[in-house]
Amino acid sequence: MRPGRQLAVLGLIFVVLYLLVFFSGGASGGWKDRLEPRLGLDLIGGTRVALEATNSLDGKAPTQENLEEARRIIESRVNAYGVAEAEVVTEGNRNIVISLPGENRDLTDVGTPAELRFRKVLKATDGSGATTAPAPTPTASGSPAPSPSGSAAPKPSASAAVKPSAGAAVKPSASAAAKATASPSAGGQGGGAPAPTASATPAPSATPSAPAASPSASAAGVPQGIEAQRKAVEQKVGPAAWAAASALQAPADLTADPSLAEKLKPFGTLTPQQVAVLAPEMQFNVPTVSCAQLDDRPAGSVKDPKQKAVACESGAKYLLDVAKVEGTDVKNASAQLDQTSSWVVSLNFTGDGQNKWTELTRESYQNNGKTCDASALGQGGNCRVAVVLDNRIVSSPEIQAVLTGDSQITGNFTSKDANDLASQLRYGALPVTFVQQEAQNVTATLGESQLRAGLLAAGIGMLLVIIYSFFYYRLLGSVIFLSLVLSGLLVFGALVVLGRQIGFTLTLAGIAGMIVSLGVAADSFVIYFERLKDEIRDGRSPRSAVPRAWVRARRTIISANAITLMSAVVLYIVSVGTVKGFAFALGLATVLDLVVVFLFRHPIMTMFARTQAFLSPRVSGLGRALPARSTEQATARNARVKEA
Repeated sequence: MRPGRQLAVLGLIFVVLYLLVFFSGGASGGWKDRLEPRLGLDLIGGTRVALEATNSLDGKAPTQENLEEARRIIESRVNAYGVAEAEVVTEGNRNIVISLPGENRDLTDVGTPAELRFRKVLKATDGSGATTAPAPTPTASGSPAPSPSGSAAPKPSASAAVKPSAGAAVKPSASAAAKATASPSAGGQGGGAPAPTASATPAPSATPSAPAASPSASAAGVPQGIEAQRKAVEQKVGPAAWAAASALQAPADLTADPSLAEKLKPFGTLTPQQVAVLAPEMQFNVPTVSCAQLDDRPAGSVKDPKQKAVACESGAKYLLDVAKVEGTDVKNASAQLDQTSSWVVSLNFTGDGQNKWTELTRESYQNNGKTCDASALGQGGNCRVAVVLDNRIVSSPEIQAVLTGDSQITGNFTSKDANDLASQLRYGALPVTFVQQEAQNVTATLGESQLRAGLLAAGIGMLLVIIYSFFYYRLLGSVIFLSLVLSGLLVFGALVVLGRQIGFTLTLAGIAGMIVSLGVAADSFVIYFERLKDEIRDGRSPRSAVPRAWVRARRTIISANAITLMSAVVLYIVSVGTVKGFAFALGLATVLDLVVVFLFRHPIMTMFARTQAFLSPRVSGLGRALPARSTEQATARNARVKEA
């Protein structure tokens, strides 16, 4: 055997690894900066958000398929922020935990459902929840929300990314504007509902022919859990109030029947969660159901695209038609600066979605089919289309032309607002709704103290192993010391390179995995050295005992490390969160320990066996193995003399 060759291979591995550390892609800054691995949330601080997935109406846990789909969408949204090292994992049967090391960020928006739908406004009424004043009916010249006219779109005072303001507008993009003859005041996106035609079924007019919200009608096709909640609401408001609300066929005029105001007053005490389970017609017709209650409904309350809905804008309640254009057919969404240097969200549709949007604008233009009530018409006498994001209206522009191209959502967006909304629309709506359970900012100070504690624990563990090794094995303890140092350098270099190439982040759990690997490495030393003692006791010289001990110990060392490695792989596959970091670090340290065993420990022992110091029990650390061998040899020589 030529141990120099194996040591040369190990030296080559070190040279290549640290060339990658200092000069590979992603290496920047000074030498100290290039030696820093990517650190996780618990070491450098950052943001941690826990979301609980639930059906907002019946409270049931989502399916595992829906939860995993939501996790992938949320992960895509987080990655769209342009940050690395984000971790999005599921915990239990309904929780998703988002962890982002480094700079603290607001991650609450990534859990919003982001279901964008285009619904025609059928009716409008006052949403203040007043019980003593008549409900004002907006006219075409005084609509509840400002409608775009001329060439300018109204600008809201707040962002529409998560909590859209009332005045945002939708307009065709530059390519669509060239085709439209009217001013760019309306636009939209493709959807997943059946394509409407010019002779679409008219929505209820101001005077419907039958009650819209009777208890029996509301129960039809309603999940049992929601119906049970409606029964609970009926009991809370009382039979008289429920009967009065069910009999309404249009928004109640409280001045015509003062007693009706007192009957409907209990609806004003309902929580937003309780209001969400009411039928849309009851939400709209009962004047004591206010926009404050409707705006605070749980996410996902306006969920079914095939049912009518109620939403508010600028203090006015709108009864909205079924969604004939949905966000699921958006081909792409991107944040852009328009010609006025304002941020807009540009929407590109699939072919099917574009056709549906064109048909919806054709149906709304000049109120074809007379489906829109006078209270819902814009200043030009055309229907308005509400752009509904989750439970809220982003904008409700009047349709002033039949639009055949892509569209833009405009508003007083900041760069972050526009990019957040575009990300939500681009990656799709979440299949389940979420309630934020925890939002925690881990400070860098706390992370640094944990890092120091972890490194201190690793240092103490390694020091104890080295002290014991020198005490028990003496000269052989230097082999253990050098092996652990080389193994540590290999692991450190690998962590730096893997952090740049695959985004691996070192957490406190990962440091724990490397500390555990010290024990695994020490076991392999004990196996080898004790085998060596056995060979010497059997009468072999140290030079011949080293290779024989290696052959006998090698299989045991490989088996022990293979079991540890398999355990790490299984743990990595089945675990989540920081436990994966522990398993990865343990597996990596185990593999690199095997490299050191084959390319350093055995060759260096072969070289030591050729020295005189190795033959001394006091220096070598072989203990009583060498004296026992001398006694056995003397006994054997005496026996041969007697036989002669």
